[in-house]
Amino acid sequence: MVQNDKLKRSYLITGSSHRIGRSLALNLAKAAEKVIIHYNKSQKEAENLAREIEQLGTEAFTIAADLSSPSEAEELIGRVWELVCPVDVLINNASIYETSHLKDVTKNDLQQNMMINAFAPLLLSRAFAEFNAQRNTKLRPVIINMLDARISYHDREHTAYQLSKQSLLWLTKIMALEFAPGVRVNGIAPGLILPPAGKDMSYLEHLKSKDPLNSIGTLDQIVQAAKFLIENEYVTGQVIYVDGGKHLRGNLPSG
Repeated sequence: MVQNDKLKRSYLITGSSHRIGRSLALNLAKAAEKVIIHYNKSQKEAENLAREIEQLGTEAFTIAADLSSPSEAEELIGRVWELVCPVDVLINNASIYETSHLKDVTKNDLQQNMMINAFAPLLLSRAFAEFNAQRNTKLRPVIINMLDARISYHDREHTAYQLSKQSLLWLTKIMALEFAPGVRVNGIAPGLILPPAGKDMSYLEHLKSKDPLNSIGTLDQIVQAAKFLIENEYVTGQVIYVDGGKHLRGNLPSG
């Protein structure tokens, strides 16, 4: 398969009704054939986003699935294929991000994080690769897993979350090997882009001094990384850290 920039791709982006997923959907839609917006409970936000995308001249669809359910995660790709269209790019963006500490992390914490942040992407990616193996397409299918710069250092406040994202990191590498040459698989590890729920930008301002570039990233910079991974046919098994260099420091002090 060779790259052809004149051919438009169809996208499925999980958890794309808000935050980074929303920005990816809206920006990638500008050169897309179709965009499928996955959501769990945010139906209104997903439908509003679909209308925005349609105003750009691109077809947009919404589809609901609870990725904490293995059966719903496993069936999502088939539903998209049947109800909407084949998909050229899968972006595993949906995740949960909750506080948990090693001293009191529970089995339920681990199960929920591992299911949504790691096992659901595996189920989706596996089905995506299988369905695409039956297609005759000029565009090599692409999977992008949304990781987190925290995979490069210890985050004491989010034990279950970090373990799940570490699992997704290794799944990214394993899938890149297993699905080659038919499908390329890469990851993006954002750093300080958006404050977590309940926090404002002052939260990120306080943390940015720990990054070598001493700055806060933007949604556009995540989109730029995604476009590179989608368009460059000779890249697979890679993770792009969009984190101002934080992963180079790890847990080292910022001085």
